[in-house]
Amino acid sequence: MSETPVDSSKRTWIITSACAGAVGGVAAAVPFVSSFQPSERAKAAGAAVEVDISALQEGEKITVEWRGKPVWIVKRSKAQLEALPALDGQLADPESQRNPAEFTPEYAQNIHRSIKPEILVAVGICPHLGCSPSDKFVSGPQPSLPDDWQGGFLCPCHGSTFDLAGRVFKNKPSPDNLPVPPHMYLSDTKLLIGEDKKA
Repeated sequence: MSETPVDSSKRTWIITSACAGAVGGVAAAVPFVSSFQPSERAKAAGAAVEVDISALQEGEKITVEWRGKPVWIVKRSKAQLEALPALDGQLADPESQRNPAEFTPEYAQNIHRSIKPEILVAVGICPHLGCSPSDKFVSGPQPSLPDDWQGGFLCPCHGSTFDLAGRVFKNKPSPDNLPVPPHMYLSDTKLLIGEDKKA
C-alpha cells in the first residue's frame, strides 16, 4: 500500500492556521481572566483596600490610598488617648455631630472617633480647601501651635489644627473634623478601607 504524499504548501498552511488559532485563543483568554481583578478605574472609583497593620507601632502612622485620597492609620498610645477628653472645650465639634453621615460613621461617633480606641482611621485631607495636614504628634510648644499642644495634625495652608482623633479646634478655617472613611476589621491586624458592612 503506497502513501499519498502531502503537499508541503498545505502542510505549512495547516501548521500556520493551528498556531494562529492557539495564539488567538490565549489572547482571548487573557482579558477574560483579567476581568476578575478590579480595574484601575474601579480602584479609583472606590474599590476597598485591605491593609495589614500588624507592624504598626504606637505613635506611628501609615498612609494608604483609597478613592485617590490619602487615608491615615495611626496607632495612638494610652497617654494620647487619655489626653483626648480634656480637649473637648477647645474643639469645634468634639462629639462629631456636625455632618455625621459625611464625616463620621456611626461606629466612630465616640471620643476616639474609631472602632478600636487605639487605631485612628481618617482621610488625610483638610475639609477647608483640600490641603493635606502635617503630623504634629509631639506634645508641647512648637511653631504655629499652642503652648499646651497635646499632639495631632496641623494644616500648613491656613493653620487649621486637629487633635489625635482628627477633631478640629475652634476658630479655625476648617468647617469640620477630618473625615473617617468607611472601614472594618477583617481580623485584629487587617483593616478593610472602603467597606463597613460588618461594622
